[in-house]
Amino acid sequence: MELSIGEMLLIAVAIVVLFGPDKLPQIARDLGQGVRKMRGAMEDVKTEILKETDNPVSEIKREIDKVKQAAQDYNPLAESAQKTALDNEPPKVNLADNDDYTGPVSR
Repeated sequence: MELSIGEMLLIAVAIVVLFGPDKLPQIARDLGQGVRKMRGAMEDVKTEILKETDNPVSEIKREIDKVKQAAQDYNPLAESAQKTALDNEPPKVNLADNDDYTGPVSR
């Protein structure tokens, strides 16, 4: 809402006529206090709303993290892949026990 200079002057003249010039400072003071109280109340409401909306979000995030961790802990594909890798590994031979080996072995 934008007011032109003429409209603001008309409002100022109407206030002076209605309340008189003696009461203007007190009206301005009261109006300022009212605006400050309204701003404080708005901040309180805003803080409460942010607190209330933050808690469920953080709880949901924690639950999602728990589910992700449980899914990572139980991965049947990873278990079968590990078994397959172990099954495909050649048997380990202790070269010191094997006399057939002709490579560089110190005895």
